[in-house]
Amino acid sequence: MVTLTKAEEKIMKILWGIGEGFIKDIIEQYPNPKPPYNSVSTIVRVLVQKEIIGFKAFGNTYQYFPLISKEEYSRGQLSRLVKDYYNNSLTEVVSFFSESKKLDEKELDEVMKMLEELKSQKNG
Repeated sequence: MVTLTKAEEKIMKILWGIGEGFIKDIIEQYPNPKPPYNSVSTIVRVLVQKEIIGFKAFGNTYQYFPLISKEEYSRGQLSRLVKDYYNNSLTEVVSFFSESKKLDEKELDEVMKMLEELKSQKNG
């Protein structure tokens, strides 16, 4: 799975939100000040080359759409993060969050419930 730059991610978030659009549609979704048309167009072309987005031609104009879902990209990035920073260990990830107190009791209960469900599924 390819890692996107922040600018590429911004465009992908927009496309995931609108489903498909022309460059002008993408630019409309940016807050002010809006980026230049050529800058967005260049990033979109890079995303096409990376085979992250596809397009439909309408004469000299192109409508772009995501080729991967937000969930697919998120899963890949989370897997990369766990592999690169936590020795591919879910235990280390949970330890990190519990030690930094980022999980409240309700969240811990939800995680425990999910783990119990996974365990029962694995056991048949």
